[in-house]
Amino acid sequence: MKADRMILGENAIFSMDSSKTGVNNNVLVVGSTGCGKTMSISEPQLLETNNNSLIVTLTKRTLADKYLDLFENRGYEIIILDFTEPLKGTAAFDPIKYIRTDKDISSLAEAVVMANPRKATSRADPFWDDSAKLLLTAEIGIAQYTAAKHKKKVTFSDVLSTHSMLDVKWSTYGDYSQGSTFDSIINEMKSDPKYSSAVRGWKGIKDLPRRTFSTVVSALSPDLENMFTNEFRTAMEEMPSVDIRQITDKKTVLFVITSPVNKAASKYISLFYSTLFKELFEYAETLPGGRLPIPVHIICDDFATGTPVPHFAEYISIFRAKGISVTLLIQSESQLGGMYGSSDAKTIINNCDTYVYMGGMDIETCDSISARMNVPLDEVMYMPLGQVCIMRRGRKPILTKRYDIIKDSRYKQVAKGYEKYLHHHNRSR
Repeated sequence: MKADRMILGENAIFSMDSSKTGVNNNVLVVGSTGCGKTMSISEPQLLETNNNSLIVTLTKRTLADKYLDLFENRGYEIIILDFTEPLKGTAAFDPIKYIRTDKDISSLAEAVVMANPRKATSRADPFWDDSAKLLLTAEIGIAQYTAAKHKKKVTFSDVLSTHSMLDVKWSTYGDYSQGSTFDSIINEMKSDPKYSSAVRGWKGIKDLPRRTFSTVVSALSPDLENMFTNEFRTAMEEMPSVDIRQITDKKTVLFVITSPVNKAASKYISLFYSTLFKELFEYAETLPGGRLPIPVHIICDDFATGTPVPHFAEYISIFRAKGISVTLLIQSESQLGGMYGSSDAKTIINNCDTYVYMGGMDIETCDSISARMNVPLDEVMYMPLGQVCIMRRGRKPILTKRYDIIKDSRYKQVAKGYEKYLHHHNRSR
């Protein structure tokens, strides 16, 4: 299969065939707000995508609409996952769809409970989060078992309903449970090893005293309510769920629409990306050679402004071996460090064999670029507007102008088609 290319600047076009270039296709793009990261990096990548599958995070739905015709003409399956207005997308994200093993149930429960990044550094007693994970593990298993028993499809919405139905009868002094709404179904599940983690989860908390048990339930409830809003719940019930493995078997472009302002969905989006990478890795492991049949490139706009993706620093270190690559767009290295911590931020940076610097006023970033280029700090601080510095492993830095996509004949065709789309759309309203 012919490899795609990447455009990083004027007269700076590189093959994405790692076997020939010797470097991975992970690209870190650093530049302050308004420097043109989207128009000079993200959109050229869309124009150059002919063979890879592509997952691109956008903060504007209009950008997805703009490129629909281009990818349809190239024979791509197009999926729109909209986290701002879920019912306006073409698919939903339902994390329960990716549970295949008993271990997956526990992993999903941990991802939901620990979605708030502050928990990772909190000094609070971990007992409460650990107990919430056990409870959620039990509830996920119960929802799955109940749906299978009645031969119905299961969604995470069923898990939320299961949680709301939990009721316990307590002894006179509230020191032990005299029974609950879960007991009979848990007894049924004990005979099926597929639900052993759910059974263990319920066993781990069912004998807690009433006050402790109530606190665990109270700790889990806001985690579920904050992550799975009514809109997301409705989308899971009414729309098809994204099939991540399909993205690697058929040329696909998945547009992920997020909001640059409203951060209410950031934990849910983080859960999506965590699930995405896990699915891609596990699927690759089942295939000959351990690589995906169609390489997948992921463009993450505003990568360091949302909620961190769990284990991302570990994932990026082995992306190349699996046929996965990313373009990460951030405003500064310190911003990345603030989101992922100093150690993980360095790991992420070091695993990007291409670094594109587009200017900014962050001292930490300027110091880093000064050292990388072996030039005085003031040359970096006062780099002319519109200039970019491209650093690739094994090559000397390239100073050039940012790519002027307006002059690209393919872009002119896309823009012309989009104008017609808008004219037709406005007339039909």
